[in-house]
Amino acid sequence: MKKQESSCRNSVGVQLSAPMIKDADSVPVTSCHRKQNYDTSETPQALYTGRNTMPVCSLHYDWTAWPTKGTELPRNIIAVANDTASLWEQDGIRLLTPSASPEKIQILFDVNPEVSPVFFCMRVKGRLQHALRKAGTAVNFSRKVSFRSLGENTVNVVEKYIQGQVGKEKFADPRFVEIMQQFTVIRKDVALSEPSESGSGRYWYDLHLVLVMDGRFRMTAPGLLLKIRDKAFALAEEGGHRIAALSVMPDHLHAAVRGNIECSPFEIGLEFQNGLARVVGCRAWQDGFYAGTFSEYDLGVIRYFARQS
Repeated sequence: MKKQESSCRNSVGVQLSAPMIKDADSVPVTSCHRKQNYDTSETPQALYTGRNTMPVCSLHYDWTAWPTKGTELPRNIIAVANDTASLWEQDGIRLLTPSASPEKIQILFDVNPEVSPVFFCMRVKGRLQHALRKAGTAVNFSRKVSFRSLGENTVNVVEKYIQGQVGKEKFADPRFVEIMQQFTVIRKDVALSEPSESGSGRYWYDLHLVLVMDGRFRMTAPGLLLKIRDKAFALAEEGGHRIAALSVMPDHLHAAVRGNIECSPFEIGLEFQNGLARVVGCRAWQDGFYAGTFSEYDLGVIRYFARQS
């Protein structure tokens, strides 16, 4: 597993607006700023690091687990989970909504951007098992878990929003609209509604990533925009990610990314910031980016099931 080494810094960076989309035509915004300091490993080639970059994030992870075959979960598991909240906070994982039945437990968390899905699942399961054992109600969970990133928006809304970027822009020359269309790509072969399978379970790890040019500088050279588009897909492949939707605009970029489960949102954001800055030839992006989780379901589904438990 990769070291959890990414972070944000509270004394540097440009604040970004987090696109919490209600529909594909309007973008009302709410954001969750993470202002903490962490150690980070840096390379001489890194233009953006944990020391000079502050992301704006809206990140929710959902963990579902089952007891081993032939056993049931104890009745006190929700109370034990609530009592464990302060320990998870130390890991950058904040308990929001737990729900359980004898057959399974499902817990929604708000997480810091340096938390990867693999690290998250390990910590949630490990701390909960330890707490249940101390409470005298030890549980052996199945090795298979279900991880899902969640947000206020669904896959369809995010992809439609990214696909509509060129149409939303008011370009003076209509001919430029036709040119810009080639820098928006929707990959039908990347099905974000399908999980990424691993030996430890099933993962739906989807991120909406937004980079903005420093000073809202506008790139209009088609050749450069084409290089940025192609490099984004190359970076995704190198990092073990997949891009389902991408729109490269003159002064910003949107991507819907199925992330590598060993990488945190912060690490993924830095990979794209650094790699795409090298295409431009300078430190072109703002000292921050937006990263938000989403899924084929929205947060309302989890809240509903929590009320029923």
